[in-house]
Amino acid sequence: MRARIRDTEIFFDVEGVGLSADEDRMVERPTILVAHGGPGGDHTGFKPALSPLTDRFQIVYWDHRGQGRSARGPKDTYTLENNVEDLEALRQYLGLDQFILLGTSYGGMVALSYAVRYPQHLSHLIAVVTAASSRFLDRAREVLAERGTPEQREVTETLWAGAFEDEAELQHYFDTLGPLYSLKHDPEKAAKRWKRSILSVDPINHGFGTFLRTYDVLADLPKITCPTLVIAGRHDWICPPDLSEEIVGQIPQADLRIFEQSAHSVGGDEPELYLDTIRGFLTYNQHTRARALERLRS
Repeated sequence: MRARIRDTEIFFDVEGVGLSADEDRMVERPTILVAHGGPGGDHTGFKPALSPLTDRFQIVYWDHRGQGRSARGPKDTYTLENNVEDLEALRQYLGLDQFILLGTSYGGMVALSYAVRYPQHLSHLIAVVTAASSRFLDRAREVLAERGTPEQREVTETLWAGAFEDEAELQHYFDTLGPLYSLKHDPEKAAKRWKRSILSVDPINHGFGTFLRTYDVLADLPKITCPTLVIAGRHDWICPPDLSEEIVGQIPQADLRIFEQSAHSVGGDEPELYLDTIRGFLTYNQHTRARALERLRS
């Protein structure tokens, strides 16, 4: 499906029902909006990993402007600012008052930025393997110097410069860095997943070449008022866990979970724990919120 919002067209996909039948009544299920990473990736990496959550939640995936199946446009419009405002426009398009926002990696940066600007529209926030400032660039370089091979360090220079020439070169980067992104990296399985994806060099070049170098929402994180789950991978090279600890220290209702057997791809390295952690967080906080509302009514 496609939503014509603001100055672009955003591709989105819905998995799971919004209303479910429960004996003599219809029950509205909470909606999770999922922000993918990159920039330059798409939403397909979350499928089918998050599908089991549709027994209790409706999931909406979308591709950021200029990425995946969303419309292309001027390169200078591929900004974090526009990603945040596109998300708000998509919320309005879908008619959602409040929703659950799950953002991973760069999608986590979009999610944190959205949460500080529109806290009233979030019931829950889940920030996965992400950072609140451009400090992640220096930390990633430090970790890469310690753990990376000469070839991995060489191809990553193109990332830091925002200078990929085409999608083939970007794909080569991900193939080379695969063992750093996932402790369970399997080249054959990874190749099949990448065939389902659409890579885009313009957004990642623009991001790493410009606005990610000055990105910083750390001081604004106390504005986030909803229950927040922050997930980190102990062996993450590009968003090390100390950056997640930094996030949790600034958000009043934040809980940190560090996955000890994961790198950046926590959903791939520890899939069962990943789903159980998200489900447990959402279920506990929904029950807590329901009890609080009941007390207010009584």
